[in-house]
Amino acid sequence: MRGFVFVALLAVAASGEVSAQDAAAGEKVFGVCKACHQVGETAKNNVGPQLNGLFGRKSGTIPGYNYTAANKDSGLTWDEATFREYIKDPKAKIPGTKMIYAGLKDEQRTNDLIAYLKQFDAEGKKK
Repeated sequence: MRGFVFVALLAVAASGEVSAQDAAAGEKVFGVCKACHQVGETAKNNVGPQLNGLFGRKSGTIPGYNYTAANKDSGLTWDEATFREYIKDPKAKIPGTKMIYAGLKDEQRTNDLIAYLKQFDAEGKKK
């Protein structure tokens, strides 16, 4: 019986770790995003806009980036829930976006990516 309880507790503990956000792991996930986006103090717009201070920002508002009308007129403000839906399937969330990305379906990798992006304020400084 003790063995069963130990295994059950271990399973519960492990499942808690899976849902935790890990910014270091998120930096690795962001490696795919780097082809088009930048973050940090020297970040610039590239194929996609820089992503400093993403959460709390309205879609389509980074100065100097040529957004589609779909992004500018989406009415979205980036928060975790909106970002999760978007990154899973960008073209479904904002039809007409020019973002070419099949989507990130893995919830843990999404959690980690969010943790990584949340570190950067609007000026690209880590909070």
